[in-house]
Amino acid sequence: MQVSEKFDLAFLTESLGDEITPKISSPLLRREAEIALEIRVRYLNKPASEELAARSAKGVQRLVATVDRLAERSGEGFQLHEAHTLIHLLEGKAGEAAHGAEEFLKTQVILRTFVGALRLERFDNDLAVKLLAAGQEPAVALHSGQVIGKYAWWPGWLLKVVTERALAGTLDEETVQALDRCAYAELSPAQARIARRLLDGEEALIDASAVRLEGLGEVDAAEKLRKGDLTTVALAARLIPI
Repeated sequence: MQVSEKFDLAFLTESLGDEITPKISSPLLRREAEIALEIRVRYLNKPASEELAARSAKGVQRLVATVDRLAERSGEGFQLHEAHTLIHLLEGKAGEAAHGAEEFLKTQVILRTFVGALRLERFDNDLAVKLLAAGQEPAVALHSGQVIGKYAWWPGWLLKVVTERALAGTLDEETVQALDRCAYAELSPAQARIARRLLDGEEALIDASAVRLEGLGEVDAAEKLRKGDLTTVALAARLIPI
């Protein structure tokens, strides 16, 4: 699924780099890493600059040489994993950097940098990251984040329903349409509670609501409700007195 026209490598490099560099234990090495990161981000934001390109390459080369020198002198007694991870990132190897960072950063922290780099508008980053961390497929997680972002104006109870459905992996287009109708219906708190129970498939309430619809001449709507058509939920809920 195409979710973003531009993956912002500069954003990813800066945000993930800012998480990695504080983990470098040596103050001098950490400072050199910070300098290399800063120049690299500046170059990625202005890739047409030959000067920044040269300075960025030189900064990365210097950091690589320093890490190699420390490795030769100190052997395994000096912790360099974090620095190696940053080097992968500065070299544009985002996947390797993310894999390396898993040893010292929380998964959600890493995921948040990648999701943020998608630069999606009207998008709920928190939900997408939560779904990805829970093992949800990326396409599903990103779609759910887009839904929440698009319908952020929905009342709280609807956002809670859609979030629960997303976490359960049951958020489909039919559900989104049904929830949108409920939002536009401007349901009272009591009606909202009825709508939620209908969305949850409470059979006794569905049958009672269908009977009420039939009594008002809404035979087609009653039949759809009994068959599980969620788009009739808003209509059924509005029959409850405010």
